[in-house]
Amino acid sequence: MTTPDWSVEVVAKGLVYPWDIERSGKQLLITEAAGNIVTIENGRLTRHALKTSDPVAREGGAGLLGMALAKDFRQSGVAYVYHSYRSDAGLANKVIEARFDGNAWRETRVLLAGIPGHRLYNGGRVVIGPDGLLYVTTGWTESRERPQDLRSMAGKVLRMTLDGQVPKDNPFPGSLVYSYGHRNPQGLAWNAQGVLFVVEHGQSGHDEINIVKPGANYGWPLVEGSAKRTGMEAAWLESGSDTWAPSGAAFAGNDLLVAALGARGVYIADDASKSLKPLFSSNDRIRDVLPAGRDLYVITTNRSPRAEGPSEDRLLRLSPRR
Repeated sequence: MTTPDWSVEVVAKGLVYPWDIERSGKQLLITEAAGNIVTIENGRLTRHALKTSDPVAREGGAGLLGMALAKDFRQSGVAYVYHSYRSDAGLANKVIEARFDGNAWRETRVLLAGIPGHRLYNGGRVVIGPDGLLYVTTGWTESRERPQDLRSMAGKVLRMTLDGQVPKDNPFPGSLVYSYGHRNPQGLAWNAQGVLFVVEHGQSGHDEINIVKPGANYGWPLVEGSAKRTGMEAAWLESGSDTWAPSGAAFAGNDLLVAALGARGVYIADDASKSLKPLFSSNDRIRDVLPAGRDLYVITTNRSPRAEGPSEDRLLRLSPRR
């Protein structure tokens, strides 16, 4: 399979609602929403269920979502994972530490529980930042109050230590909240200067890419997109009336790459034109993108969280043709 700019290799087929792709040496690791972690190495695919204290709740867009590998993952097998579960209050999310011993994945401790959940709006990205701390995105859960409520963990970017504690330099003393007023943020990426970019779904159009500052309010649901209001941050880029449905984000050099479900491709965020410029499309809903040298790995999630039924998804490797 080729395109004018890319040679495309299908590395793996038969993935089931994959959500996050990570890399450790020659290993590629992919989360599947039903609760599995797939490992691909030397062309061989293995799938292991993640054993958790509360079973993974798979419903719509809820399930096993983001994952971040510890820097010493090859030795320790430790990762940090975001997953949905059923609490007394209904769907909820938690951040756990998990370990792979070569044969099985098991939860080793819960870092944070009780994050409000929803069938569609859970955020779900987990990334270890340049400062060695854990950043987590959470969804608004279709509540107009929670994103603006600093006491709620919904509609936020959270920042915590690797053992789940509040860093002393967080913007709100004693709180994990790093920024607020988000709708459904699903991608986190830092540029070479250490600036944090967050991509998130809008209500109907008005998808956003935000430059996140500690303690800042990004407006949802009081404002969206480029709209301005005192004390709230306007989006760095927004989709206007179009729908990107951005999910994964990563920097390749100085380029911010965005994996788009609705816009079905990988895009480069262009500050000059205040738009996303197309980089690759195979007419798949692209969930996540992972740069690896000059190549890119992407995973598809071709079934919408609003739909039911099977969908076979793939891991693709894109290699530049020139």
